[in-house]
Amino acid sequence: MGLAWLVPGGGHLYLGRKTRASVFAGVVIFMFVIGLMLDGKLYVYEPGRPLTFLAMLGSLGAGIPYFVARVIGAVGDAGSGTYEYGTAFTLTSGLMNLLLILDVWDVAEGRKE
Repeated sequence: MGLAWLVPGGGHLYLGRKTRASVFAGVVIFMFVIGLMLDGKLYVYEPGRPLTFLAMLGSLGAGIPYFVARVIGAVGDAGSGTYEYGTAFTLTSGLMNLLLILDVWDVAEGRKE
């Protein structure tokens, strides 16, 4: 499960589902990069604002792309006209990857083909 979180599509690749892995990795990474290009915010926990913890968990769902973006200093520009769209894209890509972890779990348990 850790591989499925860290590397989008990695869990499906581990299970031998190469087509699913490439499609899911492409979608998650594409959405994340588009979000960054639209000046989207990467959420971090801010003391005194408890909902930022949940948003951070959603953003962290993207795995390695989240950490790479943090290292290169992608923080978003609240003054940009596309800030809200970009933030929605980065957050959605993380949440989508978290849902894909559940899909990997179902495939591994034999509940899904």
